[in-house]
Amino acid sequence: MFTRTIQLLGEDGFRALQNARVILFGVGGVGGWCAEALLRTGIGHLTIVDFDKVDTTNLNRQVVATHENIGQSKVFEMQKRLLSIAPQADIQAIERQYNANTADTFDLAQYDIMVDAIDMVECKALLLYRATQAGCKVFSSMGAGRKTDPQKIRTAEFWKVQGCPLARALRTKMKKANLLPAAKIQCVYSEEISSDQGTLAPIVGVFGMTLASIVINDLTLAQK
Repeated sequence: MFTRTIQLLGEDGFRALQNARVILFGVGGVGGWCAEALLRTGIGHLTIVDFDKVDTTNLNRQVVATHENIGQSKVFEMQKRLLSIAPQADIQAIERQYNANTADTFDLAQYDIMVDAIDMVECKALLLYRATQAGCKVFSSMGAGRKTDPQKIRTAEFWKVQGCPLARALRTKMKKANLLPAAKIQCVYSEEISSDQGTLAPIVGVFGMTLASIVINDLTLAQK
């Protein structure tokens, strides 16, 4: 399955992916595409976390959503999909929301990388803070909603993200609550300004793929 990946990344790079322990929060619009890209590239140990059910409103943009699984657990449906692609992978699914009441149930220190694809400001701020405190590398998606131009999607360190209302709200929240990150956070965001409602598959797809890409590059570039 991974012959082409090994050709591009080399044996050492591929081994780094296989050995990495990654936890991903949120397998909706951005997170679902990210999870699949990570798996198809060679991540060997992936824990996915989500509390939501598949809904008809997810059909326009989420890779996990089909007419056949409406009402089912999103995270377990995603786990099923991933294992159908790579049965040998270690895919753990946790059906739980990350918030102040559940944060202590997650041992983030056991992971090399934490990927954040959730969008509730209070939960996201706490997750980013706790993950950097735990010592794992942190990668995060900023707001993908209300965007239409994938060419304006960028990557930057959290404090350097510009033009993203979610990033701005997060920074305000984290400063007021004294939840300042203990390490740098690499982010995917869009510079596009839009006041329209809704979310498009091409946008969340590029967000998710870009998020997966910066994780993969971080793990493999050091091996070259």
